[in-house]
Amino acid sequence: MIELQKVSKSFGSTPVLHQVSWTVQKGEFWGIIGPNGSGKSTLLHLISGSEKPGSGEIALAGKPASVYSRTELTRMLAVLQQDGLPPVSFPVREVIEMGRFPFLDWLGRDTSEHADALIDNIMKQLELTELAAKPLDELSGGQRQRAALGKVMAQEPAIVLLDEPTTFLDIRYQIQFMELVSAWQRDSGLTVVAVIHDLNLAALFCDKLLVLKEGHITATGTPKQILNPEVVREVFEVESALVEHPDSGVPQLLLRPDSRNVVTTSQHRIKCL
Repeated sequence: MIELQKVSKSFGSTPVLHQVSWTVQKGEFWGIIGPNGSGKSTLLHLISGSEKPGSGEIALAGKPASVYSRTELTRMLAVLQQDGLPPVSFPVREVIEMGRFPFLDWLGRDTSEHADALIDNIMKQLELTELAAKPLDELSGGQRQRAALGKVMAQEPAIVLLDEPTTFLDIRYQIQFMELVSAWQRDSGLTVVAVIHDLNLAALFCDKLLVLKEGHITATGTPKQILNPEVVREVFEVESALVEHPDSGVPQLLLRPDSRNVVTTSQHRIKCL
């Protein structure tokens, strides 16, 4: 579904991605993890077409990404950023209907006969029906991110790219959001690629993980293959302990403060005093 062959990207004289080759099959749920500045968001921008690679090739559904028109691309692929939607005053239903823009004719009419039923179903799934007429700027952060997801669902894409979609959500809404995406992915055979900072959340919901560091792929595989103290130490430079989730058995990491850093920090404070 997505194939990258030796893709590199620089901004000015600063290299960001180096010779990235990676394949995502239809229906897979991939998480991209790695330290800040490792090229995770840039990789999503290249796949979405909002940035062009400096070198290498990107293919979507077996065709070079460059041959798709903007309309063709938006019918195939949708992107949800970490801030979802700005707090504007449009009603919730209107915002979700905006996701239908790839299917509007030159008069602004939706060319699909099932559009109204689709929007109704999405709002029911996301528990937004009672909020249909409420302005977006009056919603909580969790409600607004659900509305953002609804807009993406209305687009009916085959591929969804999520760029740190749970960053500004509390724990309850993080889990709720990822459960909604996971259910949509299973029900529709959707292909999902998500940049996720929370490693435990990535392990719970992703089929596979891609690990980036300094623009290079350092590992790919299932959460059980990837999430272990050795990889976490190498990539994130922190110590951790591994436990299994009691329900699913997927790996969950417990972070261990480095006593050497604590001593150094304490000594520095004493000197400052």
